[in-house]
Amino acid sequence: MRRRAFLASLAALPGLLPSTSQAVEFAPVLPGRKLVFPADHGAHPEFRSEWWYATGWLRLPDGSSVGFQITFFRVRTGIGENSASAFAPRQLLLAHAAIADPAHGRLRHAERSARAGFGRAGVATDTTRVWMGDWEFRLVDGHYLAKVSGEDFSYTLQLSPDGPPVLNGRDGFSAKAADPRHASYYYSRPQLRVSGQIAIEGRQQPVTGLAWLDHEWSSELLAAGAQGWDWVGINLQGGGALMAFRLRDGKKQPIWAAATLRSPDGKVRIFDPADIAFTPGRQWQSPRTGIAYPVAWQLRVGERQFMLEPLLDDQELDSRRSTGAIYWEGAIRVTEDQRPVGEGYLEMTGYGDRIRVG
Repeated sequence: MRRRAFLASLAALPGLLPSTSQAVEFAPVLPGRKLVFPADHGAHPEFRSEWWYATGWLRLPDGSSVGFQITFFRVRTGIGENSASAFAPRQLLLAHAAIADPAHGRLRHAERSARAGFGRAGVATDTTRVWMGDWEFRLVDGHYLAKVSGEDFSYTLQLSPDGPPVLNGRDGFSAKAADPRHASYYYSRPQLRVSGQIAIEGRQQPVTGLAWLDHEWSSELLAAGAQGWDWVGINLQGGGALMAFRLRDGKKQPIWAAATLRSPDGKVRIFDPADIAFTPGRQWQSPRTGIAYPVAWQLRVGERQFMLEPLLDDQELDSRRSTGAIYWEGAIRVTEDQRPVGEGYLEMTGYGDRIRVG
């Protein structure tokens, strides 16, 4: 889904940038368009928005766990497209990175933003490669490489797929409402084997773990009345994987839902909205923003019932310096019939102000 929480700041751009733009048509998301690899691992600059989003659990040498997240966003602004200036902000790049460290008690995070160009920031269209300075996420020799550095953390991780991409929705056409105009192209890569190095407050340690990658692009995403969403990506024990999301209105009632379940043998099952129910449980209120988030959930997908519990409650990400959004993005443990069955990430937007996308 996501990812989601990044275009809120664009509303101010027309007043801040030179008036060199005219109305542009963003490429539409249409049913029946088949995703083709490796080409669709790359960027799609004709669409308005796009993101590559990797999350996962990392094991430290002492056996403890931390969560990690890196998200790169690409935005076609519609500004300066007919300008000859290399400074015209035709494409913007934004990035969020975070470490969920229980020993710290709250999320460590960093963010960046830049216009594409001058070799300092950009995307590739033939493969996964997106970068801003020394931050990067790229696909090379069949593996993903993630590199970020913040004030009090950094990491260099290799993420190795266990199979082909999992297509969400109808062959990668992921509806976000009954109206097919509100849709994205969307695939996931679960069960990514992770190895690498992480540094927290200058202490570098080797890590291993499991991760999840989403790649999604669209030109129009949220329908009128949608306040925000709840999304999960879960690596299940034994090699299975579950992606599920719901969109909510201003009264926190569901208005759309979708889910994809991959079994350990690689078979994929797509669920209709009626087959999915997110039931909120325990809440946590941010001491910084005052926003209350339901950090524990019961999730029904078909005949299965999952319980979601956070690695730590305080995983709020305040990105007002880049995308303008405040949301909860965190590592979760997953049980079924009171048995541990997986680990993953939960994202919740729109619990404060309405999330703005597109």
